[in-house]
Amino acid sequence: MPIDREKALTSDPSVREIAWTTRDVLLYHLSLGAGSADDPELHLTFENGLTVLPTFALVAGSGISSGEADAPGFHLPGIDIDLRAVLHAGQGLEVHRPLPVSGTATLRSRVAEVWDKGKAALIVLESAATGPAGEPLWTSTTRVWARGEGGFSQDAGPAEEKVTPPDRPADHVLTSTTTPQQALWYRLNGDLNPLHADPEFARAAGLDRPILHGLASYGLVCKAVVDGVLGGDVTRLTGLAVRFAGPLVPGESLTTSVWREGPADDGTERLLLHVACPERDGAPVLTHATATVTAK
Repeated sequence: MPIDREKALTSDPSVREIAWTTRDVLLYHLSLGAGSADDPELHLTFENGLTVLPTFALVAGSGISSGEADAPGFHLPGIDIDLRAVLHAGQGLEVHRPLPVSGTATLRSRVAEVWDKGKAALIVLESAATGPAGEPLWTSTTRVWARGEGGFSQDAGPAEEKVTPPDRPADHVLTSTTTPQQALWYRLNGDLNPLHADPEFARAAGLDRPILHGLASYGLVCKAVVDGVLGGDVTRLTGLAVRFAGPLVPGESLTTSVWREGPADDGTERLLLHVACPERDGAPVLTHATATVTAK
């Protein structure tokens, strides 16, 4: 069935209640490599004084113990597509206040836009979380590229903003390492796709071996910016938007180059990011990437 853009955009949002615990937060941080013999990073790995990386929002309520991990993740009104054609193309997150170490929220999800790109469709999904008193917690935006699903309208959407790093050396160059077990740890946050664990499944998908989750790379970059630019203060990172440009194999590393634009009038600063894999001659992993941080 072709995509019905009007139905997708006008349907009521799906609403569900989510909950998370301190244990879920600790597991998320450990799955991103937090803690070492040299620096145990107790603010991320110990329940006393625990703080929460903003990107935890994208797995909150989805852990294996929540019962959500095995649930199909692509129920969209007006969009009936082959899931094998779907690629996670980009991710955005805006946090409206520091995330609590445990809590509940109401998550409202909707199709924000569907653009016809000719040979493919670009689907933009938006999820907004509010706390028990109705306070906004976070808003996430997921970009999904559906191959072979174009041709349903004449509207390709507006030209997309291109984020190009300036022609000067980066202000910060941050390195994030991964281990061969990284994807096995990260999948315990709820994404049990065998592509990240089963070598035979990965080969059937045309890959040499299992790859790391895109959202794991996203979280690694969040942690790198918090550690390397913000002095470990998780509350100063309020937004992170990226495009997924290439896979990362567990055991490889990420190099995040950061260019600072300087403080804006509203007390925030935008950082331009470019994330590459040095073991593969600097192949890009995340591009068109920006972070929003609050000034000191």
